[in-house]
Amino acid sequence: MAWTGRFVLLIALGIVPIVAFDQPDWLGLWLVLVALVGGLDLLLAGSPRHLKLERELPDRVRLGETVTSALLITNLGRRGIRGVVRDGWQPSAGAAPTRARLVLPAGERRRIETSLTPFRRGTRRAAQVTVRAFGPLGMLARQATIDLPGAITVLPPFNSRKHLPSRLARLRELDGRASVMIRGQGTEFDSLREYVRGDDVRSIDWRATARRSDLVVRTWRPERDRRVVIVIDSGRTSAARIANEPRIDTAFESALLLGALATRAGDRVDVVIFDRRVRGRVQGASGPELLSRMVSVMAPIDPELIEMDWSAVPSIVRSVTSQRALVVLMTSIDAAGGARGLLGMLPQLTRAHTVVVSSVTDPSVLAASMSRDDRDNVYRAAAAERAMLDTTRVSTAIRQLGADVVTGTPADLPPALADRYIALKAAGRL
Repeated sequence: MAWTGRFVLLIALGIVPIVAFDQPDWLGLWLVLVALVGGLDLLLAGSPRHLKLERELPDRVRLGETVTSALLITNLGRRGIRGVVRDGWQPSAGAAPTRARLVLPAGERRRIETSLTPFRRGTRRAAQVTVRAFGPLGMLARQATIDLPGAITVLPPFNSRKHLPSRLARLRELDGRASVMIRGQGTEFDSLREYVRGDDVRSIDWRATARRSDLVVRTWRPERDRRVVIVIDSGRTSAARIANEPRIDTAFESALLLGALATRAGDRVDVVIFDRRVRGRVQGASGPELLSRMVSVMAPIDPELIEMDWSAVPSIVRSVTSQRALVVLMTSIDAAGGARGLLGMLPQLTRAHTVVVSSVTDPSVLAASMSRDDRDNVYRAAAAERAMLDTTRVSTAIRQLGADVVTGTPADLPPALADRYIALKAAGRL
């Protein structure tokens, strides 16, 4: 049972005889009258227990997009329902409006729609629906909370897909280059064509030239069917928010763009999300299936507040492939102490693979290092400079151990990593 402002106001009116006429005996009689009127109003209200509720809901939505959740409410009782319905979604589901008015005669059905704009990844749930049915006087109401579970999976947004067309164009350009521009230990013979002015004479195929009585050159293309292994750190450092985005979400964006680019280039992509155990794995997929499986695996994963076990990473990579591969480690390198495990493990990987370490940087740190107009900002700038020096020290140590480093803000890191992949492809290092 619930009461409204009308019921409270009606009770408050009982004070008027006491104040105006000094008749306190009237208060008891007034309260009895109000109770009788309220009881009659409650008795005439429809019962929410006689409602049949159904839910229509899409299975998946990308983070930041808006979808519609619908409640189908059927009145199976003999009295009409006039009241309010509240669908109990989690706050992170971004439900609006949270309440809806309901006027439902007996035997009829109504559809109530709620817009969902989630602002967190994962599974967003609604467990119950609360219905409050008022009496004809609008004083008291019957209220019931009905179990009606529902869930929607919120996928990573993949905002970095806007960079994909330009990088694919660069890959196509790379496929058409002459050998002098892309020739390296990782290139494959593609075809023969006639010599044109500007071609390197070293690319001339003299046997084919002798057969055709015309100058013929060889063309090359980047090797295909190479292995790209992406290892995403889901330990405690990935929970930090950079530019209002968790580090792990930036890692997911980078992995999605790199995966889409590599699979279109003909390479095989495997993804492992790991801290002290494997939290998610994508293997054996290619093309559109790869991205679909990646976003499905990434969606429910949140960082664990534990240290990353870097000593287990070489064995994880070996379990994925025994061939030489491009291994991309997505982690944080902004603290020298926290990077000891990474630095101690790197020699095992760099001996057998091409390794790239990807880390997001905080743009507010760079901004703080440039603001020195008062004493507080000077101290803040000094701390920012120290943080940037730590990142530089770790990056230098990683390069000395034979790996590459790619850093950038949340917006810049995904395309920067894609550019590094293209550069390695052009240099024949895959």
